[in-house]
Parts: sequence; structure tokens; C-alpha cells
Amino acid sequence: MHRDTIVAAAARHRVPTIYPDEISTTRGELMSYGIDPADVFLRSASYVDRILKGESSGDLPMQNPTKFTLTISLKTARAMGLPVPPTLLALADAVTE
Repeated sequence: MHRDTIVAAAARHRVPTIYPDEISTTRGELMSYGIDPADVFLRSASYVDRILKGESSGDLPMQNPTKFTLTISLKTARAMGLPVPPTLLALADAVTE
């Protein structure tokens, strides 16, 4: 609810931030690292299939996320005067300008 205020305060005080959702890096956050929502939705389809075929939802095992994404905003890094190591950029799933 107060994300814009937090982002503005972090930028004003040059505090590097990391958030759990990829959309964040388009709004001024430095990085995001979190689950890949598309992967979660795709894997949930197999559960729906099993339930429709008669399995009880209570008998299905709990699934944990298996795919995570790292996004880095170079624009925010430059504005904060932070160097981003090339090895970190190579590991990122997405780099925004």
C-alpha cells in the first residue's frame, strides 16, 4: 500500500532495495528476486487435471516453487551510483534500462 513512499525514501537515501515481484524494477526498485508466476500457474494445471480425474485435493502433495527470477534495474543502479558486477548481470534473468 505504501510502496511508492518506500521506493522514494530508498532512492532519496540511496538505499539499495530488493523486492519479490518483477514488476518492481520498472518502478524504481534496484532488484527483484522471487518466484516465477508463470511457472506456478503452469504447474498448477497438473493439479487441476488430477482433481478432475477424481483424486482428492487433500491427497495431493504440497508443491513449492521451483523457478525463481532475478531482475536488475541498471537505471536505478546508475542513479544510486552503484556498480553492478558483470557476474551478477550474467546471472540475471532480466536487466531493465
